[in-house]
Amino acid sequence: MTPVELSRTVLHAVRRAVDEGELAVAVLPERVVVAPPGPGGCGDYATNVALQLARPAGQPAPAVAELLRTRLLRTDGISDVVVTGPGFLNISLDGDADGRLVRDILRAGPRYGHSDTLAGQTVELHAAHDARAVVLMDAVARVLRSQGARPRLTCAGPPEDAWVRILGVPSDIPSDIPAGTGTGTGTECPLRPVPAPADPTPLGRDAARWALLHPAPHDRPHIGDSRSEQHLAQRETNPLFRVRYAHARTRVLLRNAADLGFTPEPGPLTPEPGPLTPEPGSLTPEGDGPLTADGDAQGLIQLLADHPRVLAATAAHRAPDRLARHLVAVADALAPLLPSVLPLGDEKPSAAHRARLALAEAAGTVLAGGLSLLGIDAPEHL
Repeated sequence: MTPVELSRTVLHAVRRAVDEGELAVAVLPERVVVAPPGPGGCGDYATNVALQLARPAGQPAPAVAELLRTRLLRTDGISDVVVTGPGFLNISLDGDADGRLVRDILRAGPRYGHSDTLAGQTVELHAAHDARAVVLMDAVARVLRSQGARPRLTCAGPPEDAWVRILGVPSDIPSDIPAGTGTGTGTECPLRPVPAPADPTPLGRDAARWALLHPAPHDRPHIGDSRSEQHLAQRETNPLFRVRYAHARTRVLLRNAADLGFTPEPGPLTPEPGPLTPEPGSLTPEGDGPLTADGDAQGLIQLLADHPRVLAATAAHRAPDRLARHLVAVADALAPLLPSVLPLGDEKPSAAHRARLALAEAAGTVLAGGLSLLGIDAPEHL
């Protein structure tokens, strides 16, 4: 069960409770946000929907949470639901939830996290005649489309030729239509980021778009100053390099695994217990290095599970910087897993190696899909 599917499951439980008279709520939420549990939480995901419904329902939040808990426990795919704090629902999924998540990502490919939650909505985006504003508008439009919306783009002036050729913005954006004078058929959103202090095109498409999109729209991008060259540096201090390098590493691992005769297969990340199996974190029998424990990958798995929510929030807030920061977090969480993906020395490929390879491929898929929405290339080699 993906986070999107779980969100729909919780919302269905809410609607059934209302239909059957257990909750008296006039206006139901359009969607339910599920996310990895915070401090004091437990399970795979948590939601605050009971706190949102408590006042409209005229009931204490813990009572609403307990009512929904009873319903959710009858749902296939959910093994446990615990109420914590003022009324948070903490949901545990059946069995191999991590393996199912990896399978869902690999099945969806770069479209993982795309949804139809904004289907039928038209969003009118208007940008100033400024390189950063137009690139921001292009990225916001890409993410909105991933959530089912129909963005309509306008600009205060025709995009410069260099913005089209180098920065990859659309060449057919209508111009001379000021904000506030749209068709009236959709939500209007003027985009006014802090302008770039210098021409970003000398950085090239990928580095320039990252330099313009990674900072929040109200922050000044580092272009034209002493830190401008960091966007081109192939070292760990450059977040774009870390993201693209992590993706390229996953592609290399897949090619190397194919040469060794094994393919990715989601499953447990550590070897099955046996009389000769070392404890996770100890050395392999050959002394080649530590085994990777399931716990070492949980941060990465939670970030992958959170990707659909990040895309939805990016669309809702018109803020591609949220997606950019999320990709950096995924890349940084992936890095510790990579050395344990392939067998070492004379070691034979095991089910754990196949599972780690599948997890690495899933992370690379999320990185590639996210970069594509930002209009940035995800190279096979770097």
